[in-house]
Amino acid sequence: MSHVAHVAPAAHVPLVEHESATGAVKEQFDQIHAAFGAVPAMFRAVANSPATLASMWGSFGAFAGGTLGAALGEQIAVAVANRNACEYCLSAHTVLGRRAGVSPEALQAAQSGSSEDPRTAALLGFALKLVEHRGQVTAQEVQAVRDQGWGDEHLVEVIGQVALNLFTNYINVALQVPVDFPSVALRRG
Repeated sequence: MSHVAHVAPAAHVPLVEHESATGAVKEQFDQIHAAFGAVPAMFRAVANSPATLASMWGSFGAFAGGTLGAALGEQIAVAVANRNACEYCLSAHTVLGRRAGVSPEALQAAQSGSSEDPRTAALLGFALKLVEHRGQVTAQEVQAVRDQGWGDEHLVEVIGQVALNLFTNYINVALQVPVDFPSVALRRG
């Protein structure tokens, strides 16, 4: 009986090594390493463009101080990643969601934009409508989020978080970045 090892396709760009990084990329890699304990493959792929790395890492830093908080931000990321079939982001944000205190059940529900909490469900549903309709949401869809107690700052921030997650999804899917987090299965339907 022969065993054939599954070999993941190589990324479409080289993954920049932390040890060989210089200048601003090295500084950002040092910050990323401090935050994650390693430099994840996504950032190593993005480092092929120092401007793109600065934009992405800066956005993560900005949202860390946002009004939605880490737990909700990770649920949004999981929902968007699942909708865009980005296994890398789904896997990464499931790990980060657990670190932010989100239960495995809540993260699994978030994959399809669901939550037992009606306020969270409204925001996740809105995030997925943004993705599905490329931002073309109706006044009624915005009002449905407001009706759950979300304000202007929350609405604008969820749009920003969706945009950041689209950015990371597209990087990982288009460049076939190898998943270096425990794998999470995409939910279909």
